[in-house]
Amino acid sequence: MSLRTRLSLILGTTFLLLWSVAALWMLCDLRERVSHSLDERLAASARMVAGLLQQLPQPLPGRNEASRLTAEQLGIPDGLACQVVSLRGEVLAQSHATPDHSLGESGTGFHTQEIDGSQWRSFTLQVGDMRVSTADRMEERDVLNRSILLAAAVPVVLALLGSLALLWLGVTQGLSPLRRIREAIARRGADSLEPLSLSRLPAEIRPLVASQNQLFARIAKAIERERRFAGDAAHELRSPLTAIKTHLQVARLTRGEEAQQALAYAEQGADRLHRTLEQLLMLAKVEGSLSFEDGGASTVLEVVRHAVEDAMHGCPGSIEVVNQGVTAGQRFEAPAVLAILALRNLLENAMRHTRSGTTVTLELHTENGGLVACVMDQGPGVSAELLPRLTERFWRMDGKGGSGLGLAIVQAIVERCHGQLRFDSSAQGLCVTLELPLRH
Repeated sequence: MSLRTRLSLILGTTFLLLWSVAALWMLCDLRERVSHSLDERLAASARMVAGLLQQLPQPLPGRNEASRLTAEQLGIPDGLACQVVSLRGEVLAQSHATPDHSLGESGTGFHTQEIDGSQWRSFTLQVGDMRVSTADRMEERDVLNRSILLAAAVPVVLALLGSLALLWLGVTQGLSPLRRIREAIARRGADSLEPLSLSRLPAEIRPLVASQNQLFARIAKAIERERRFAGDAAHELRSPLTAIKTHLQVARLTRGEEAQQALAYAEQGADRLHRTLEQLLMLAKVEGSLSFEDGGASTVLEVVRHAVEDAMHGCPGSIEVVNQGVTAGQRFEAPAVLAILALRNLLENAMRHTRSGTTVTLELHTENGGLVACVMDQGPGVSAELLPRLTERFWRMDGKGGSGLGLAIVQAIVERCHGQLRFDSSAQGLCVTLELPLRH
């Protein structure tokens, strides 16, 4: 169901309900007022006849049919029946429209009674020794009520239908900015990520378009980052492949020790290429939506032990672990494989840049429900302007090896696991602080 149809149904139903209640209340009140006005006419006619009878000097005619007074003689409006009866029940006068049955048998005041199969509404007034009764048929009242109600209902129905039509047009016109936005996006090409114009838009739609423009900006930034990443990856992979090809060609053209050395260099290039590909695949997995849950639940100390063993296996040197309050039962909220990978990359990076013969220190403590791991080397440090570039892909500060993806993978793990990564450089070396949440 479209938004226009939904809004029209909601507003139209509400509008129709309110109009129906208002019209019903108005028509009921009108019917009651008409009935009250007709009753007042009966009472006024009876009082008028009573006043006229008191002014007549001659005695009133009896029950002789020929002597009955007409409505004009009694002074009552056409369509009303009038009857004058003595207290003994003798009909003294009546109009020709009056039934033969006595109208005042039910007493004084207003009454509704059935006479000769018809419903009559009567009013009886006692004046001296006479009862003056006026009445009209309920059928005539119903016809009059229907005519009045029909005359009042037709404009209401027409106004309601016109209002619903105007409501539909108003909703259509009100949603036209959304239609313009849809058409503007539909006309765009696949590479068109320019922001949409915010001019001539209602205030309620501007936040939506602004969010859409922010999405376009993030997509453009992501595409640019991926393009740069693809270019850097192609360059990084081309270099070892070129070196491998060159050394293999040298080995083919030479013999003996020179050929063996060329094959050794080719093997080193293949190892470098293999490590780079592994890092690229791991970065893609961490930044993607793949799950790293392996069903196991390693403790913090087990994760640290595995990370230290992996780092010592890949790089020469020593690592000192300083535990400041981490207990054996504490576990990471993040998957253990990601925590091991983050700590191993930090340790390998520190061992690669620390001075020869020095020790890399890993301090562990808990803070605010998370583990804080501080990896400190004793290298030359990093200048303040270069610290933001440490997590860039394929960026290397010097020629001490590595693929330039280790810290980028750590940054991706931190963003995925809702942790923090900080760098602090001094003359004594670089200190990298990693914070990961613990399981409660």
